[in-house]
Amino acid sequence: MLISFSHLIHDTYSSFLAPLLPLLIDKFSLSYSMASLLGLLQRLPNLVSPFLGLLADRMGMRWLVIISPALTAIAMSLIGLAPTFTVIAILLLVTGISSALFHVPTPVMVSKVSGEEIGRGMSWYMFGGEIARTIGPLMVLGAISLWGLEGTWKLIPLGLAASGLLYYKLRKITISDEFRNKSDIMGLRKTFRQSMPFFILLVGLTFFRSIMRAALTTFLPTYMTLKGESLWTGGVFLSVLELSGAAGTLFWGYYSDRIGRRKALSIIVYTAPVLMFLFSVIDGWAALPVLAILGFFLLGTTPILLALTQDRGTERPAFFNSMFLTVSFGSEAAALMIAGIMADWVGLETTFNLSAVIALGAIPFVFMIKRP
Repeated sequence: MLISFSHLIHDTYSSFLAPLLPLLIDKFSLSYSMASLLGLLQRLPNLVSPFLGLLADRMGMRWLVIISPALTAIAMSLIGLAPTFTVIAILLLVTGISSALFHVPTPVMVSKVSGEEIGRGMSWYMFGGEIARTIGPLMVLGAISLWGLEGTWKLIPLGLAASGLLYYKLRKITISDEFRNKSDIMGLRKTFRQSMPFFILLVGLTFFRSIMRAALTTFLPTYMTLKGESLWTGGVFLSVLELSGAAGTLFWGYYSDRIGRRKALSIIVYTAPVLMFLFSVIDGWAALPVLAILGFFLLGTTPILLALTQDRGTERPAFFNSMFLTVSFGSEAAALMIAGIMADWVGLETTFNLSAVIALGAIPFVFMIKRP
């Protein structure tokens, strides 16, 4: 519960970008490609996650968890004060580094205390993250309503307080000691070579779905404003998407422990593209129930994939998790740039439709999953 809470605080701040994008696009006259670049910069540091994973295997993971919420809160809350595109880019890079420091060790810590129900443990962990992305858009839009875009810095103290609480609770925890002892059991090169087929499988499972996910989680408020809705309506839609995703993470991780990771993923990859297409052709508030069901399926895959990774990464758990993060965030970064370029080329509404078709490419990779 403590790690899930820390995930809640950290990701509340890191989810500020999407609801701010319509304002930043207007303020700096950005194209969709430039807006996508901001999302890419926020994800870019995750490409060095394997190095952080090796570091986490050898040091106290708790220190990475303690400092990250404060660092992310400071960087994201200062975006409203940023005078130029370059300053925003730097703040997002800092956020990306902080996010990588947080997300490498925390799933490993969760798997350690989850016993044989790793899927259920990952569900609770991701529940904190999805609830954060429900709260984050409303929190930052509320701050803008009260203090204006330049007043978002007043949200910093909550992040500092969270890191203070985590320091008090985690400073004596030694949950990663046994991982340090295991870290040299297998040579890194041998581990990587043996695990390459699994990492390729992860690339296929994440990339084809990521264009649809990137379009929704990054451009949904912008998409709604293009359809004539208000910025607040876009923020509400994004929060509903993430709230239903939070329910999905609780359900699918637990369910995958019961029926198997492959069956659970099969249901999701068939259902989500159909729901995405339905959402894109329905206008106004009538699309909200479809979006809620879509979030339940689309965002429920992460705890399954995390559990799948931890099933196989018993010797180097932090390294395996870091490779998952590299694949996941790298796929999302590439998908985000593709989505932005497509939106400039054929329009944002057409991009939403095409992303549903592209997501079907993940289906063959589900059938490649084997038992560990």
